[in-house]
Amino acid sequence: MIKIYHNPRCRKSREGLAILEDANKAFDVIKYLEDQLNTNELKAIISKLGITPLELVRKNEAIWKSDYKGKTLTDAQIIEAMVKHPKLIERPIVINGDKAVIGRPPESILNII
Repeated sequence: MIKIYHNPRCRKSREGLAILEDANKAFDVIKYLEDQLNTNELKAIISKLGITPLELVRKNEAIWKSDYKGKTLTDAQIIEAMVKHPKLIERPIVINGDKAVIGRPPESILNII
């Protein structure tokens, strides 16, 4: 089953959702700001994406700039920050089995569906 980690207030996330709808594929929508991810879920997503935790961070978010930017952080600390402040998580994330992409640009979702 395809999953999209979605923020309805984000234009790119809405575009990613539209791509899935247009593809006529079954998928689950996870509104990760409401149903927050735990550490293990976030680690699994990062592993499927094949990236470092820092690559999943939205570095222009105010909370990142005020609390984390310029600090030397371990991967565990970066994941902890995203669990605590889910707005820091880049979006949308689409997972299809063992494949995952960050939908930026949204068209990259087409590569895994």
